[in-house]
Amino acid sequence: MGRHSLPDGFRRGATDPRRRARRRNVALTTALLLAAAAGTAAAVDGGVLSFGSSCWDSAVRLRIAAAPGIAPALKDAAGYARDNDVTSDGSCLDVQVTAREAYEVTDALRSKAKGAGEFEAWVPDSGVWVNRIMADGRSVPVTPAGNVASSPVGVAMIPTAAKSLGWPVKTYSWTELADATTTSERLKLGAGDPSRSATGLLALTRLTHAVGKAKDGDILAAATAKALSLRASDSDSQVLDTLPRDLSGTEQGNPKRNQALILSEQAAFAYNTTADSGDDLDLFYPKDGSPLLDFPFALVDEPALSTDESRAALRFMTLLGEPEGRLILEKHGFRTDDDDIPDKLVTRAGGRAPQPYEKLPETPATDKEIEEALGMWTITVQSARLTTVVDASASMKKPVPGTSEPRMDVTKAALLQALATLTPEDEVGLWQFSTKLDGKRDYRVLVPTERLGDRVGGSTQRDRLSAAFSSLKPVKDGATGLYDTTLAAYKEATASYTKGKFNALVLLTDGVNQDPGSISRSALVAKLRELTDPDHPVPIIAIAVGPEADKKELDEIAEATGGSGHLVTDPSQIHSVILKAVVRAGDQA
Repeated sequence: MGRHSLPDGFRRGATDPRRRARRRNVALTTALLLAAAAGTAAAVDGGVLSFGSSCWDSAVRLRIAAAPGIAPALKDAAGYARDNDVTSDGSCLDVQVTAREAYEVTDALRSKAKGAGEFEAWVPDSGVWVNRIMADGRSVPVTPAGNVASSPVGVAMIPTAAKSLGWPVKTYSWTELADATTTSERLKLGAGDPSRSATGLLALTRLTHAVGKAKDGDILAAATAKALSLRASDSDSQVLDTLPRDLSGTEQGNPKRNQALILSEQAAFAYNTTADSGDDLDLFYPKDGSPLLDFPFALVDEPALSTDESRAALRFMTLLGEPEGRLILEKHGFRTDDDDIPDKLVTRAGGRAPQPYEKLPETPATDKEIEEALGMWTITVQSARLTTVVDASASMKKPVPGTSEPRMDVTKAALLQALATLTPEDEVGLWQFSTKLDGKRDYRVLVPTERLGDRVGGSTQRDRLSAAFSSLKPVKDGATGLYDTTLAAYKEATASYTKGKFNALVLLTDGVNQDPGSISRSALVAKLRELTDPDHPVPIIAIAVGPEADKKELDEIAEATGGSGHLVTDPSQIHSVILKAVVRAGDQA
């Protein structure tokens, strides 16, 4: 966007309320500003110009899709710009704001669906949506330009529930709050579905991060996610509808009603602003830090925008960072400055000292942590049917680079870790492969794919898998019989597809096909495409373990089924890769 100069009154850095969040976009924002600085000095010196009706003769129309929570504030800011003839290069700003759920816009941009290009700018509630678009090279591109507001995420409760937990004097960590609300029959906790709600996703990520430090952390995290899933709503606005409708005993004791919600401060502020007396929510701010919704401002398909459109979008963004714009945002319950948090905002949202309402996590969640939390949620909530196919060729006894541990031993540990996150409703099986492993076949079914909770004799399917994973050993002189094994396992996985579950074939290998008598790669890919059914998807999650594996080969095999290939240099990364692949496959389903 080097052709675009600064619009009137551009105030550098005025729109980012959170220093930590700003680092994420600093490179792109800096490039944006430097490119814009190449514009005319007259634009820089401009400011808010008022020429009566003349500026409307060349008004610039700007369409913005905004998360429902911030859309009313942006509409007020657009009204302020209209009433005060705020200009960009002498042209008035005609800003139209439409409330759109962030996940819906994300899906439209990723699929390039009809309507994806109906907006010049986008303000979702969190950078997790923008990052997801930017990580997908096939999406309509977005260019983040800064952040316009922020709002911490906590746990809001009806007064009787908050009082029972000692609000506002007693403080809780995320783990303690989750335990208090997911183990009590009296205190029901609701949340937005993390696959559709950034509020729910950031809280889940924080919860899994905190719980993961404990003994059996993976199991505890999965149990927490499962408990949350039972009361999850599609969106943050819908989760508010699950609160008791009045103060009557019938509503307060209704088992279908939630007494506590994972909610942003701004959402609690908006609710309390319109609630009847006595219905206000009280807000717990976890003592180990509240993640922030950071409301990024992004240009949509910026290369296709005209210079006037890009500059008008930037001008509107800077208006939000000026005193008038910040006042509008604060009136709607948003924070605009980390170091100056209005007491009235916190109080109206249900916060009170000594609740740590200024406490942020020491380090924001990484993209990897967010993907892992979402992958765990997808598997835990939807339930999965995973057939795991593990390379048992002789090369698997080689040590992981930089360690003395064999590849197979580290792979087994990673598979056992993944198994611990699954629920009794999930179906998992295990195959191993190496040339001529079972007569003329390159593969052997060690444990058929069945429900983990199923019991045969004195043991469960989980017990059988744990034992089978632990007993995996490289086959002496065994080579990699990849192609025939992949085809046979995929035929079985598609033939036994289970409706209502996430079905996938997880393929792990540290080498290339070494069976000269097997099917060719081109024939394998053709067969896989023939077997693939869009109505019953079974993506292959192909994981290349170590430097000898052919990532390009696995990419071609996996993509034929709608799956994905991954390269790991350390098998201990397998668990994270599986979760990441689940998210990717779920997005494409």
